[in-house]
Amino acid sequence: MSETENVVLLDERGNEIGIAPKASVHGADTALHLAFSCHVMNADGEVLVTRRALDKKTWPGVWTNSFCGHPAPAETLTDAVHRRAGFEVGLRLRDLEPALPHFRYRAVDASGIVENEICPVYLAYTDDEPQPNPAEVAEYRWVAPLDLAAALEATPWAFSPWLVLQAQQLPLFGTPPAVRRAS
Repeated sequence: MSETENVVLLDERGNEIGIAPKASVHGADTALHLAFSCHVMNADGEVLVTRRALDKKTWPGVWTNSFCGHPAPAETLTDAVHRRAGFEVGLRLRDLEPALPHFRYRAVDASGIVENEICPVYLAYTDDEPQPNPAEVAEYRWVAPLDLAAALEATPWAFSPWLVLQAQQLPLFGTPPAVRRAS
């Protein structure tokens, strides 16, 4: 028997207002809920990007950040990040730090599914090589952050919208494109 995965619902100010089954919050009328993203670096200064499994409900087959997820009710964000790191990509993390603690986005995929999340973004390091869960990750690559930034700028449609938005705000990816163009 499988246990229903629940997510934390939020009001417009980010206050918890309840819980709902995860399956019910990624549809055409998605309630604002709590999530997180994590960018994992290795000792060579490369960042891990993953390609979402082809049978994922949201953004199947697109390239994205290292991993993301939702904390369970009463679970801390840092505990959730460590849990999902092991589950999705088989990694043990060290030096986990918030990078964009107030990141929020709303995006609609080609099938009409909506993401509507307050999604703190974390940066972490690992000494491990990924062991991806095939239900979550189709493939992965370690890439130089500036090479990823160039790919995001040239072909944003190949990546998750949250990665594109995060990279515009994270110093990890160099000077944001809008700032480069204005110079």
